[in-house]
Amino acid sequence: MKSRALAYLAFFAVGAGLGFFSREMLPRGAGQPRTRYLEHRQGQSGNTNPLLACDAASEVLSDPEIGSFKGSLETFLNARGGEKTSVYFRELNDGLWFSIGDVEQYIPASLRKVPLMMAVLKQGEKEPGLLDRKVKFEQSDDSAKQNFKPSQGLVFGTSYSVRDLIYRMIVYSDNNAFLLLTKIVSPSELMRVYSNLRMLDPQNVNSDNFLSVQTYESFFRVLYNCSYLNREASDWALELLSKSEFSTGLVAGVPRGVKVAHKFGEKSDEASGTVQLHDCGIVYYPQHPYLLCVMSKGQSFESLSEGIAGVSRLVYQGIDAQVRKP
Repeated sequence: MKSRALAYLAFFAVGAGLGFFSREMLPRGAGQPRTRYLEHRQGQSGNTNPLLACDAASEVLSDPEIGSFKGSLETFLNARGGEKTSVYFRELNDGLWFSIGDVEQYIPASLRKVPLMMAVLKQGEKEPGLLDRKVKFEQSDDSAKQNFKPSQGLVFGTSYSVRDLIYRMIVYSDNNAFLLLTKIVSPSELMRVYSNLRMLDPQNVNSDNFLSVQTYESFFRVLYNCSYLNREASDWALELLSKSEFSTGLVAGVPRGVKVAHKFGEKSDEASGTVQLHDCGIVYYPQHPYLLCVMSKGQSFESLSEGIAGVSRLVYQGIDAQVRKP
């Protein structure tokens, strides 16, 4: 997969000073023609690489490398009996992707914090000074219900800027910050995020289990592409996501020091006696960042966390092996 990516015809001039490049999916091997895939990007800067134009992407499993890569993940997941796990993988600069169990639906839980952040930041683009507005914390402590509690909570009676609340909601996954921001954001702005990215509004669904990996991955893709928020806001959002305290999922599967901009979600279902744990984000492998989203259901958070870390480790090792190929 990565050996193919390194062989692409990349970096060609398209007008003076435009500074973007293209990647093409070229045929691999005699007698194996393939649909061409083309992306124009402005160039990596910070956490983003704005997408300027592309043709339609599709899952490509005819190639032996990507097919084998997906197969190794399926073998790993099938060995974990009693758990349901869905995976979405995408090479961000090349567009190649695949998914496993994409029809399975899950409870979003704290994954809802990313679209809320995007809605507030979008509103902030139109309302100067919004992020500096102060909000006082005067409600009951909703973070007490979290299984993975934030290391730093809000102090009752203290005022916080909207910018600080976004930071705490993402970095510490603070439920109190989330609830305060729901009172700040325009309902129409939040609905617009859900609608544009084809996610159901959690307030208008018949079942809590309604989110798939293939729906949720788009939030990280549009942040990386700067195709919903401006570049400054997209970069800041991804920087906050890279500071997340949660380190037992995707982060546990990559070497120390590799940047991962991600968001986790967790939920206990008392009726069924099961739990759900998800972790989705961007792994910034040098020159080859990729998006990985893993959602899971099972009997314990510890086991699900180990499963997510295992998927992350297999993906990282697969990418690393391809990049290092002569």
